[in-house]
Amino acid sequence: MMTTANKVTLLRILLIPPFLYCMLEHRVTGHESLRWAGLFIFALAAAMDGVDGFIARRFNQRSELGAVLDPLADKLLLVSAVVVLSLPQPHLTPLPRWFALAVLSRDVLAVIGLAVVHFMVGRVLIRPRWTGKTATVLQMATLTWTMLRWPASVQAWLAAGAAVLTLVSGIQYGWDGMRHAGSGGPGGPGRA
Repeated sequence: MMTTANKVTLLRILLIPPFLYCMLEHRVTGHESLRWAGLFIFALAAAMDGVDGFIARRFNQRSELGAVLDPLADKLLLVSAVVVLSLPQPHLTPLPRWFALAVLSRDVLAVIGLAVVHFMVGRVLIRPRWTGKTATVLQMATLTWTMLRWPASVQAWLAAGAAVLTLVSGIQYGWDGMRHAGSGGPGGPGRA
């Protein structure tokens, strides 16, 4: 069912290619307008995450499609930003490789775990955890800080905090997934 909330989520996904274009072109040309456009698109897509959630709750538009699209939109935006900002950058301080490894590893393992649990027990109930939500906020802050070209020393601390919480949440979701697979009950790898 295509609700208003789902349409907002789809728009978030459609904003990812223009974001990538701006940041990849900025990497090559160094044109500041491209960096600012990429930052604006990223911030808009991130803010729309709250908008689609509000619409879904306020107007009772929760749906199975939304339950899949919303975390997919989050992951696509974050992973694409982490990858493009981890590349060698002549005009930005690139993200540390260990940060990218932490974020990408947790997300890949979560998707694999979700697929395995779904295969073993069928429907999977995903319960977000505060560590995953906080890790996502810190990841967004790290990415925004990087695009703003603010001091690299603070970027390193933000990235470290985000990486630690990302790994902790990955362990928690893995534990939930193993319990869910073993019991056939609710739980399972959650989303951040």
